[in-house]
Amino acid sequence: MSDLINDFRVYREKMNEKILASDNKVMKRIYNIDTNTYMDGALTSKTKEMLGLVSSMVLRCDDCVKYHLEKCCELGVNTEELFEIFSVANLVGGTIVIPHTRRALEYWEALLEQKNKVDIA
Repeated sequence: MSDLINDFRVYREKMNEKILASDNKVMKRIYNIDTNTYMDGALTSKTKEMLGLVSSMVLRCDDCVKYHLEKCCELGVNTEELFEIFSVANLVGGTIVIPHTRRALEYWEALLEQKNKVDIA
C-alpha cells in the first residue's frame, strides 16, 4: 500500500480512537451525524460523497478531501467524474483550490494504483 494512503489511514484511525475514547457525548453525536449523513436517502451515498468532496475542496481541508476521495473510489466514481467534481470545486472555490486539486489527484492516483494491485491479486 502506498505510504501516502497508509499514513493517512493509520493516523486518522489512531486519532479517531483517541477522540472517541474521551467518551464526550457531543463528539460521539457529531461522528454519528457524519456517518448517517452519507447513507443512501433521497440522494445516493455516491452523490453525497461527491458533494462532500466538492465541499471539502472548497473549504480546503486536505484530510477531508482524502477521506471523500477514498469513499468516492469505493463507490465507483471514475476519473472522468472526478475531474467534473474538480471542475465544480474550482469554479465555486476559485483558484485557491488548485493546490488542493493537485494533492487530490495525487491521492486519487495512489488509490487507483492500490485498487489495481488488489484487483490483479
